[in-house]
Amino acid sequence: MNAGSSSVKWKLFEITDESVVAKGLVERMLAPGSNFEIKYGDNVYQETVDNLSYEKAAEMIIEKLTALNITDLADIKCVGHRVVAGGQTFTKATKIDEDKLKEILALSDHAPLHNPMEAKYIELMQQVMPDTPQYAVFDSQFFTDMPEETAIFSLPYELTTKYGIRRYGEHGISHAYIAEKTAELLNQPLADLNLITLHLGSGSSVSAIKNGKAYNSSMGFTPLTGLTMGTRAGDVDPSIVPILMKKLDKSAEEVLEIFNQKSGLLGLSGYSDDMRDIKANESDKRCRLALDVYLNKIVGYVGSYFAQLGRTDALIFAGGIGENNAWLRKDVCDRLACLGIELDETLNEANKEGIISTSNSKVKVMLVPTNEELAMVQQIKAQL
Repeated sequence: MNAGSSSVKWKLFEITDESVVAKGLVERMLAPGSNFEIKYGDNVYQETVDNLSYEKAAEMIIEKLTALNITDLADIKCVGHRVVAGGQTFTKATKIDEDKLKEILALSDHAPLHNPMEAKYIELMQQVMPDTPQYAVFDSQFFTDMPEETAIFSLPYELTTKYGIRRYGEHGISHAYIAEKTAELLNQPLADLNLITLHLGSGSSVSAIKNGKAYNSSMGFTPLTGLTMGTRAGDVDPSIVPILMKKLDKSAEEVLEIFNQKSGLLGLSGYSDDMRDIKANESDKRCRLALDVYLNKIVGYVGSYFAQLGRTDALIFAGGIGENNAWLRKDVCDRLACLGIELDETLNEANKEGIISTSNSKVKVMLVPTNEELAMVQQIKAQL
């Protein structure tokens, strides 16, 4: 189970050979035209439900697994859940009991849009399958060993150490998978590679990977900071918080809710938080502005990570937006042409996994579809 801020993805695996039996996607949640889809074998089941809630989506997933004769719930040996924030508490896939669930909820300050919902999904699965072990795999795990020079903020050091205030990064399951897959595709040891990985979706982040290990992340203490996202503002001067508190007569929590749920592409465009909608209406001035801000943020982070890494072997696009939009990859690479990046337009348009840059490009550009669910299965199997 992979519950994101606006979608839920899931896959049912045969545990022995890690083959996919069935998979599903619920997207545009809590919005008009929520899409519910399941694929199994040659069969596809689709349904549109307006404003589909997370709870209803979970109920439908469980109901359809049985109703469509995909599996008997008794045959499911374990359930794995992506959890965004593990803080410094969780550093590997963990079997969840009542105490561990409380610890996940206690870390909600690190991921207010994610941890409470992911904890709810764990509870829902526990209720439906009380005898089936539930495991959590943590996005933050990949970033726990980042060096202090990139992991901490320029606050009084005593506050950093006392309260664990640091850059935890998110999308770590994805960034780790992308890095490992890139090394495999390039037939090089991961430890020899410096990479910049782009996980671009409703939630988006950039990761700098140095000698195979996480070196920097665009996300910070929470998943709010960094790139412009679907409804999240990304980087914001913190002084804006007290200003808006006064101007709008709101609490700090209410201002943060604006930053998390009403900003990003949605706030800039005034139209939608979905990149497909924004792109389709780019002739509208505010939609075009949203696109330019989104792209410019990506370029800014990639450029800074090029400098920090000293040498970059590959720039990799992944995530729902990064994987499915050749126009976006071209736009980003055109803006990075000053770094010697040269995209092969034919390879880019083909939308296939692998290298999409020309042989003359000073840095390889790659498309590597992420597979967080497979990465989760592999981590859980190591704990069984």
